[in-house]
Amino acid sequence: MQGTEVHDDAERSAYEITVDGVHAGHAFRELRDGRTVFTHTEIDDAFGGRGIGGELARGALDDVRAQGGLVVPECDFLAGWIARHPDYLDLVDPADRDRVRALAG
Repeated sequence: MQGTEVHDDAERSAYEITVDGVHAGHAFRELRDGRTVFTHTEIDDAFGGRGIGGELARGALDDVRAQGGLVVPECDFLAGWIARHPDYLDLVDPADRDRVRALAG
């Protein structure tokens, strides 16, 4: 999406997305046992319905992939997004893959 940027907001333990330099949302995370656990995703109401959440998910997951990590998607939004984009399923900790696959229905 044009004008969006996803970056690591280490102070908030989250990935942040901006649209044309304006904060649009966060994907909050914790590091547990060497895995990135996504706990909650928030998109500002002003940016809802524009696919910003998907851009945030893609950017955050691409960063984890670049670092060679695994994720545990506790956040329902992120787990559902991965279920609809199975090319990201390899990033999910093997113990959680069946749960995420089931969300694809």
